[in-house]
Amino acid sequence: MQVTETLNEGLKRAYQITVTADELNNKVDEKLKEAQPEIEMKGFRKGKVPLPLLKKQFGQRLLGESMQEVIDGAMSKHFEDSGDRPAMQPKVEMTNQDWKEGDDVEVAMSYENLPEIPDVDFKAIKLERMVVEADDAAIDEAVVSLAESAPSFKDRRKGSKAKDGDQVVIDFKGSVDGVEFEGGSAEDYPLTLGSNSFIPGFEEQLVGAKAGEEVEVNVTFPEAYQAENLAGKDAVFACTVKEVKEPKPSEIDDELAKRYGAEDLAALKTQIGERLGEEYKGAARTVLKRALLDQLDGAVSFELPPSLVEAEAGQIAHQLWHDENPDVEGHDHPEIEPTDEHTKLAERRVRLGLLLAELGSKNEIEVSDSEMTQAVMAQARQYPGQERQFFEFVQQNPQMRQQIQAPLFEDKVVDFVFELAEITDKSVSKDDLQKAVEALEEE
Repeated sequence: MQVTETLNEGLKRAYQITVTADELNNKVDEKLKEAQPEIEMKGFRKGKVPLPLLKKQFGQRLLGESMQEVIDGAMSKHFEDSGDRPAMQPKVEMTNQDWKEGDDVEVAMSYENLPEIPDVDFKAIKLERMVVEADDAAIDEAVVSLAESAPSFKDRRKGSKAKDGDQVVIDFKGSVDGVEFEGGSAEDYPLTLGSNSFIPGFEEQLVGAKAGEEVEVNVTFPEAYQAENLAGKDAVFACTVKEVKEPKPSEIDDELAKRYGAEDLAALKTQIGERLGEEYKGAARTVLKRALLDQLDGAVSFELPPSLVEAEAGQIAHQLWHDENPDVEGHDHPEIEPTDEHTKLAERRVRLGLLLAELGSKNEIEVSDSEMTQAVMAQARQYPGQERQFFEFVQQNPQMRQQIQAPLFEDKVVDFVFELAEITDKSVSKDDLQKAVEALEEE
């Protein structure tokens, strides 16, 4: 086998790989010898079929498989010997298209090599971390918000019509084509109009209803409804309105606290203080992480693989286009050309991505199985009733696993750098922290 370099320019590499006919033939013989003990053929005992006969019958079938294995082996040995790390899957193509059995195999391989990443002096990195205390005013504000978001209800005057925001207590029975379906009926169900907790269009048809009235609600189940037998079907719900109630602000007392699982109001405030503290820490970490990435981006400089930048710029342009055109769900749209701004952002992302990957590799930072499982579980909770299907989808989809793992790995590397950098704490107000977060979102 012969590997000849044909291009070495910047990060671009190209090689001509020649696999001789003898090497390929030997690989076929090797595979036949491995299989020979288990092969039975009429006129021969098991394992005693002569090799030439096996080759005549199975050689052609093994030729393509052997060719692929030999080429893959040559590529693996090349990367092991050279130390090159391709930025993307190498492009491999056979150059002697008129190849026939008995000829040497000639293959052209090209790729972009990952660059050498310079070392960074993390102790030279100086960062300022924003610290916000969950004071009494913030806690009281959160308690008031809870009381407003969880109103109690009192009976409206007899004969009053239900308004948006009111609660109606109803009995209902749902049917499709005149046949009632499982899970489509309930009694004494408290439904807050405008909560969007029912099928789209359901709650609006109860606005204006009075206690004691019968209302026929006509709706269409969404095409993506979780119950496949109902998805996209027209349905009729026979509703009996039993009570109409208007909202009233909840009292800020121990009863409110118990509605949120706390023993009393003091315990609720303690819980809120802890939750706010965690929210402030999370927001402050986001600001600190951006400051770190900004410093790292300015601290290193190295050549970037053009293919990675081009792919990232295309992805950025595509995502931003869909953000601006939310009504277009598929990809049946004109080709989207990345702008200079997209390319500049792509260069930053690729540079930081390669740097963080190198830091993680050098310092043996990995995402554990338990961390990965917890992350998958967290995402699975977004699909109630379909958690198992989500788990199976992730297990069978390497790209999805990578999408979940990548941010976990990045955060672990960032935490590693935080430990080495010089970080000073600065007490600020909640408003200052909020402005800092908003400034990140505007960039």
